[in-house]
Amino acid sequence: MQFAKRIEGLKPSDIQEMFKLAADPKVISFASGVPDSTYFPIKEMERLAGTILSENAEKALQYGATEGYIPLREKIAARMKKDDIDTSVDNIMVTTGSQQGLELSAKIFLNEGDAVVCEKPSYAGAISAFKSYLPEFVEINTDEHGMIMEELEKALEMKDNIKMIYVIPDFQNPTGKSWSLERRKELIKLANCYDVPVIVDDAYGEVRFNKEKTPSLRSFDTERKVIHLGSFSKTLCPGLRVGWVEADIDVLQKYIIIKQSSDMHTNILAQMKVDKYLELYDFDAHIAEINSVYKARRDTMIEAIKEHFPSNCTYTYPEGGMFIWVEMPGNVDAREVLMESIKENVAFIPGEPFYPNGGVKNAFRLNFSNANESKIKEGIERLAKVLKQFTD
Repeated sequence: MQFAKRIEGLKPSDIQEMFKLAADPKVISFASGVPDSTYFPIKEMERLAGTILSENAEKALQYGATEGYIPLREKIAARMKKDDIDTSVDNIMVTTGSQQGLELSAKIFLNEGDAVVCEKPSYAGAISAFKSYLPEFVEINTDEHGMIMEELEKALEMKDNIKMIYVIPDFQNPTGKSWSLERRKELIKLANCYDVPVIVDDAYGEVRFNKEKTPSLRSFDTERKVIHLGSFSKTLCPGLRVGWVEADIDVLQKYIIIKQSSDMHTNILAQMKVDKYLELYDFDAHIAEINSVYKARRDTMIEAIKEHFPSNCTYTYPEGGMFIWVEMPGNVDAREVLMESIKENVAFIPGEPFYPNGGVKNAFRLNFSNANESKIKEGIERLAKVLKQFTD
């Protein structure tokens, strides 16, 4: 049996494989980047499902428009306007999670051999979505302020096959880093100058631990080069699989056409549940609650790392999101560390899948959102013992 060329180089997701490992109750998992299900609004969702099915079952269970449920799109537009983003319901299409937005972006912009620019490292799920379209990956180094613009400009000058720039400016997965105001403005200038679309993955934008918010890339977008991907997965319930694409109307039409050939539309009942939740409940209060919990867990993990990790390991200090990025001495392979860590019943994600061109093995990602503080302390102590075997 012969398969398409695009499938040949694809491998199972390390992250999805870690979900299987984390199912073992003995394992303290810092691997999967999932929200804590304790804070899902379960009772509210149960009530909403009953209300919707009793009042509007015909619409909830029927086919729907590819663009999505209009009341929900209106509410998404209203929330984006609070961030000084000039948009409307006509600029928004609901997706099956923001992951679908990534896959549709690749399908729209990438032919085989085209180049996609991304941060180094970058989100493994995006890399996987893009890889099936056989592109070249141009990795741009980052520092504590985000993507290094001099390197990006050099790449744009030297390569004429760059078809899109993919970035996570707020609380990046996997590093937890956020971009400075200056870097955001400079990226928009370069995108305008070289006429390249920017795919902004904003899955973690509202999972923030400080009140002050840096303006979004989309708020500086004067020539409509930014395609903004949002999601309710990290703030409400990931199982609903409700996200969205916000883009220029002409660009959005391409997404609508491509989605029609993919799944026709996102689950209507799920869209109506999210819409009704936003209408009847205080979503911002819900976000504030989970942010308070995740901030405490971040603090606990950072303190445990400071106390127990070897001094030759470095780590990030995220102001939001769900991840801390750890780098070990260059001769240490994170997969080997993981194998020993599993024996101690603690798990994490090795860093190599976050580099599309490979070659970096001495880093790993820790998730702090899905373990309570006592487990975080115990897990970091276990992991530190293993690290000392490799780094002393």
